[in-house]
Amino acid sequence: MKKYLPAILLIILGISARFLPHPANFAPIGAIAFFGGIYLPRQYSLILPLIAMLISDIFIGFYSAPIMLSVYASFTIMGLIGLWVSKRKKFHAILGGTILGSVFFFILTNLAVWMFGALYAPNLNGLINCYVSALPFFRNSLAGDLFYSFVLIGGMELILWRQRKIQTAMARI
Repeated sequence: MKKYLPAILLIILGISARFLPHPANFAPIGAIAFFGGIYLPRQYSLILPLIAMLISDIFIGFYSAPIMLSVYASFTIMGLIGLWVSKRKKFHAILGGTILGSVFFFILTNLAVWMFGALYAPNLNGLINCYVSALPFFRNSLAGDLFYSFVLIGGMELILWRQRKIQTAMARI
């Protein structure tokens, strides 16, 4: 049970954060996906954020299937980026991976909104308007991903550092 505790806590964080008041798109799901790719076993890393989304979507409500699929796919991509970063766990790789994940989310989800929604004309101007209109949401999404990635990854590295220190001290005894 102990080895599953981080995954369970991340799911709870992801679900609860969707119910708490927050600025639009300032949420931990992307960071959870990224973090999962870095620290969790592969079989959990990609499914974890999807479980959190699905459980919370049951209560919040479902929406357009193609748009919803783009959101879930974006979080899967963020998990894959985390898997790639896990082999290069340096500050610049973590920062770059977080930003890359946010950009993928922005591009993919807004493309789906344009393609499958009714808000924008189905032409190049409509696509441009869709992306321009989404820039404030991108700012919040990027800020949330950076904030939560810093908290989750920084917290995990602090825990791991502390464990190494304790193990070193115990080895000397």
